[in-house]
Order: sequence, then C-alpha cells, then structure tokens
Amino acid sequence: PALLTNKFDILMSGMTLTQQRNMSINFAQPYIIIGQSILVNKKFEGTVEDYKDLNDPKYTIASKLGTTGEQAVKRLIPNAKYISYETEQEGVLEVINGKVDAFIYDLPYNAIAYVQRGGTKIFHLDKPFTFEPLAWAVRKGDPDFLNWLNNFMFQVKSDGTYEKIYKKWFQDDAWLKEIQ
Repeated sequence: PALLTNKFDILMSGMTLTQQRNMSINFAQPYIIIGQSILVNKKFEGTVEDYKDLNDPKYTIASKLGTTGEQAVKRLIPNAKYISYETEQEGVLEVINGKVDAFIYDLPYNAIAYVQRGGTKIFHLDKPFTFEPLAWAVRKGDPDFLNWLNNFMFQVKSDGTYEKIYKKWFQDDAWLKEIQ
C-alpha cells in the first residue's frame, strides 16, 4: 500500500512476483527464485518428510499472515489446522516450543532461522515445494525506472557482481557469526 500512496518508489525486500500483485504494481525481472520450506518440530523427524505428509488434521501448521507461505498452506495443505502469526519469529518459536508442528515460510528465512536456533528442537525440510520469483516492485506508469532496474540487474549478473553477492549471503554462512 505505501508504494501505491507514493511514500516510496520501490519495494525491494522479498516481494514474490504473483499475477494478482501484478495487477496493481509492476515488477522488474526476478533477482532470485525461491520457494517455501518447512521447519518441523523434532518429534516428527522420520515421520514428516515433505509438505504432503502434513496434509492431515492431526498437524497444526503456522505461517506469517498475508504471505505466500500462508497461501501455500491453504492451497496445498488444506487438511491441516492452520494458525497465522504477525511475525516470522513467532511462528518459529511456536515450533520450537511445540505449540505448532511446523512453520512454512521462504527458504532463505527458514535456513537462517534453523542455523541460528535449530538443531535440537527443529529440523528443516529445505527442498522448496513452491516456485516463487522474487522481484523489485514499482508503481505502474514508471517504465523508465523499470527499464533502469532491469538493465541494472542484467549488468550485475553479467559482470559477476551478482554471483559474488549470492555466494556471500546464500552459500557461505560466515556472516551469521557476525550477528550472533
């Protein structure tokens, strides 16, 4: 909404390109393709191996309110009980505390949450079960800015900058030690 009311010019953080969203905003070319992954309470290790195993009323699944994670649960795991949370942190903590059985959210977030909090109380099903291109969003009617963003992304992918950034944040976990 703030983009559409001219409070800022671009959305750059984890915006999934969807057809519904594309009706009101324009997207640059995707900068990464991600999907939903699952943090599961350790008591289900060996029982829950993918999202289909959770499609049962005996499971309670959480995600963040208003996200593609929530949409994925409702569409692909309709038989499970569903609880939404205002923040990602709440959902992860509820899995750790055993109040919900699983938390579904974007792979990059879940991977970091697992590394930071994981091991003994949760496990991570890290193979994404959805296809979600993330892209920068701009208001409709600004083709010059959209063109500039697309050309910028083409340039950083062509000159190796994108690959360096991707490796630092998604393949090397050294930066996590700096924030712990």
